[in-house]
Amino acid sequence: MTLLSPQEVGAIKADHMGSYGPAFYQSYDGAGQFTYDFDGEQLFSVDLKKREAVWRLPEFGNFAYFDPQNGLVSIAMIKAHLEVLVERSNGTRAPNVPPRVAVLPKSRVQLGEPNVLICIVDNIFPPVINVTWLRNGQPVTQGVTQTSFYAQPDHSFRKFHYLTFVPLADDFYDCKVEHWGLDQPLFQHWGTEPPPCCPPQNHASFTLNLFAGPPDLPFLSQSPRCPPCCLTPQGLWSVPLA
Repeated sequence: MTLLSPQEVGAIKADHMGSYGPAFYQSYDGAGQFTYDFDGEQLFSVDLKKREAVWRLPEFGNFAYFDPQNGLVSIAMIKAHLEVLVERSNGTRAPNVPPRVAVLPKSRVQLGEPNVLICIVDNIFPPVINVTWLRNGQPVTQGVTQTSFYAQPDHSFRKFHYLTFVPLADDFYDCKVEHWGLDQPLFQHWGTEPPPCCPPQNHASFTLNLFAGPPDLPFLSQSPRCPPCCLTPQGLWSVPLA
C-alpha cells in the first residue's frame, strides 16, 4: 500500500512558492520518496533506498544544500501512518491505474549520429513500475538513466527513462513497461519500419508536448496487446494516450 503526504507550503503569497512534498512510502518493497518543489517544479528528491538527495539538475546542488536525513525522517513518519491506516481500512487497496507511455527521440534523428530516446511514463499509480529498454529484442543496460517520480496534481506520478543510442538503419528499440495496472507488459517501439502486425490504418497520428522542446513532436504509442511495432523517422504512427 502507498501513502502520500500533503504538500507543506513554504510561501503563502509571493511571486514564487516553495513546498515540501508530496512524499510517499509504500509497503510493497519498502520504497519511499521525499521531494521539494519550487513554483510547481521538483528541485530534488530523497530516495529511501539511496538515502541521498538527488537534484533534478546537477547544477542545482551548486547553489543549495539539503540534508537528506530530514527527508528520511519525513518518510519514516509516513511509514508509521501507513501501518495505522492499513489496520483501520482492513487492508483495502486503492485501484491500480494503467500508465500511459510514449517514446520519442530527444533531437532530430540522423543515422550514425548519437541521440537519446526518451520513454515517458505518465498516469502512474501506485508508484511501482519496471521499465526495460530493448534493442532488437535484447535488453540494454548501458547508457540507461531515469528520473525520480514526479508528482502530478491528480496524485498520480510521471517518470522519464532515457537511453543513449546511435541510430542505425536496421535497429529498432522497445521501451517495456510493467505495472500492476496492466494485464501484461506494455511495449512502446521505435525503429526501422512497421511490421505487418500493425498496419498504419490501425493507428491515428497525433502529437505530444509534455515538456519544453520542439512543439508538435510525433511519437509512437501502441496497445499492450499488439506485438512489437516499429516506425521510421519519416513516418510515425501512434495510438492516442486517452
